Formats: sequence, structure tokens, C-alpha cells
Amino acid sequence: MTDQPPADTGATPEGPPQGTPMGPQMRVLVQYVRDLSFENPRAPDSLRIDGKPAIDMAVEMNARGRRDDLYEVELKLSVGATVENQPMFQIELVYGGVFQIAGVAEADMEPFLLIECPRYLFPFAREIISRASADGGFYPPFQLDPLDFAGIYNARKAQAAQLDQTTPAGEA
Repeated sequence: MTDQPPADTGATPEGPPQGTPMGPQMRVLVQYVRDLSFENPRAPDSLRIDGKPAIDMAVEMNARGRRDDLYEVELKLSVGATVENQPMFQIELVYGGVFQIAGVAEADMEPFLLIECPRYLFPFAREIISRASADGGFYPPFQLDPLDFAGIYNARKAQAAQLDQTTPAGEA
């Protein structure tokens, strides 16, 4: 061990120059439940049903800019469970967040808002749905599988593009 500083090798330090942004940056300023609904229409009989329920699920993502250069992103999840065409439960959740975003090109903002932001919100929304099903008497609680937000976004863009191609000229 020596007390001498390391020799200058002429190599430049790794990373961007000082003052240069390091790519996309996201700050979550607040998260919130806008709407939560839990229905157990056949309680308490629905709690004694044997068999594996059929699950119907819908996912919707929405984003909008605000006047204060922040973005609101909402994740809407609807989950319904039935056994032999008998409803067990229905859960609807709109979970949102307010985001501050920097370092994202304008062309990349929509996919960032509709993929990365919902990806961040999802674990919290998943926990709320699980807790609601447990509080409704269902054991084990319902657990949403992880969602592929990039796949959902790309599928919706492809669907929208296909609709645009099939719309006859002059109709809107």
C-alpha cells in the first residue's frame, strides 16, 4: 500500500460529461386510488363454491399531460370471477400516479407514459386487488399475474393502425 495517487493513464472517466442528462428520468410525485369497487353478489354462498373460477380481466392505460409539465397516468383493471356461470366477485380499480418526466424525446413520450409508468404502478394496484379479494372473504386472495405492458401497448397500436386502414376514405 502506498500513499501516492494513482497515475494518470490518459483514459477518460466513464459516463456522460458533467451537466449532461443520463437518459430518461422519472419521478413519481403521488399515487392514488381514483375508484375501487368490489362486488360479491352471492355472498356468503359464493365463498363456499368448489372449483376453479373462470377469470375475465380487462386492462386499460390512460395518460395525459397537465399544465404544470407533469403527467397523470391511470391504470384501470377489471377482474371478474365466475364458477359455472355464477358470479363470485367483480373488482374494478382505477389506480393512478402523477409523474415528472425528463430526458424523453417527444416521439418516445407516449410509449414511455403507457408502458413504463403503468409498469411502475402495477405492483401497487396488484396488492390493492389482492387485499380487496381477501377482505371479501376469498382465500387464497386473488393474485394478478404480471402484465406485459409493452405487449399490450404494441397490440393496441397495431389494432388502431388496422382500424385506420379499414376505414373507407371520407369516413371518420
